[in-house]
Amino acid sequence: MFVDETYIKVVAGSGGNGKVAFRHEKYVPNGGPAGGDGGKGGDIIAVADPGLKTLMDFKYRRKFKAEKGEDGQIKSMYGHGGKDLILQVPIGTIIKDANTHEILGDLTHAGQKVVVATGGRGGRGNIHFATSTHQAPEVAENGEPGQERELYLEMKLLADVGLVGFPSVGKSTFLSVVTSAKPKIAAYAFTTLRPNLGVLQFKDGRELVIADLPGIIEGASTGVGLGLVFLRHIERTRVLVHLVDLDPENGRDAFEDFEVIEAELKTYGEDVANKPTIVVGTKSDLPGAAEKLAQFKQSLTAKYGDRFTVYEISNQTHKGIDDLVAAMFNELSKVPRVVEEKNSALKHVDYKFTPEEEGFKITKLDEGRYELESEKVIKLLDRSNLDYYDGVMRFARSLRKMGVDEALRNFGVQDGDTVVIKDFELEFRD
Repeated sequence: MFVDETYIKVVAGSGGNGKVAFRHEKYVPNGGPAGGDGGKGGDIIAVADPGLKTLMDFKYRRKFKAEKGEDGQIKSMYGHGGKDLILQVPIGTIIKDANTHEILGDLTHAGQKVVVATGGRGGRGNIHFATSTHQAPEVAENGEPGQERELYLEMKLLADVGLVGFPSVGKSTFLSVVTSAKPKIAAYAFTTLRPNLGVLQFKDGRELVIADLPGIIEGASTGVGLGLVFLRHIERTRVLVHLVDLDPENGRDAFEDFEVIEAELKTYGEDVANKPTIVVGTKSDLPGAAEKLAQFKQSLTAKYGDRFTVYEISNQTHKGIDDLVAAMFNELSKVPRVVEEKNSALKHVDYKFTPEEEGFKITKLDEGRYELESEKVIKLLDRSNLDYYDGVMRFARSLRKMGVDEALRNFGVQDGDTVVIKDFELEFRD
């Protein structure tokens, strides 16, 4: 089964918790804090694998989770970092955040990688909180949760030349003639249900990659027939070879078929419609094909002038194949390769709170009971180890510095009232 788009969920590993511990050694009284830091959570990394041709691996398994960092240990020992989780994807895969539509990575060559979800930092152990006035702190931080994302994966084939045209015009047969590819070939519509790639080597040693793409019918740009399964893969090709059928017995008008395909390409996007295009008449060995070709050329010139050069070939006798191949290489020499932009997802960005996160939302639940909502406060709560008195006091001091006490007081919260923050409850004291 050919799968070229899918949605998945990724969850990076959480950081390990910091440790509260003290040195207990003979002849070392008051040894001081010795709790180590938690390890960093594992990242989730997508890597382009040249051996993959489809996103089939992600069709039935949709959730991926990296390993959690190990908690800090006694004797100031740090926890191990969680293992990164590697997602192997085909070359040509674009990875987007499904909610923001931000492009996280465009993997266009073998071994290219991008971090799609970052593991959480490990919490600090109590070795970091000793001061001259508090030499035995029972304070440690919890690890940060790993980044969680819904991703959209879309694969677009990378090829120099894309073969386009109606079903059964001879695209797959042409690919099998000029390359070692073995596509399925039969005399009925939609034989090609998935794109096929082949490598063509010219006599001077140059190579190009040809993509045999599923045939289009009218309405493909809106999803009719194989629809976008075909059209998305044209975007990456540098040159199009548009094949029309010269069989006089097929009951079709070659120019009308040509116009339908051109209209679908234009509807899909101007960038696709404006790609350099070579026009090819196939099955030229059949009786009556020459007359049909002459009529096609006449109609083409009447509308487009000298924009297109028309070649005629026979996949059976190999007539015109060499001339067409030479024309493909010549056209490619005029089209520069797209220079890959640096991946913005690999840049390090220091986190800053947004205005929404800076504010506090206070809601009265019932008499003497209030709820505090704030992204910033929740992040602080998640990082705080409240199993120790020192940890609770540090959390309370941090709330005061952030202005939470003042905001609650201004809202009307009184001494002894209960304040709920996520799943944690505390008693307000002015």
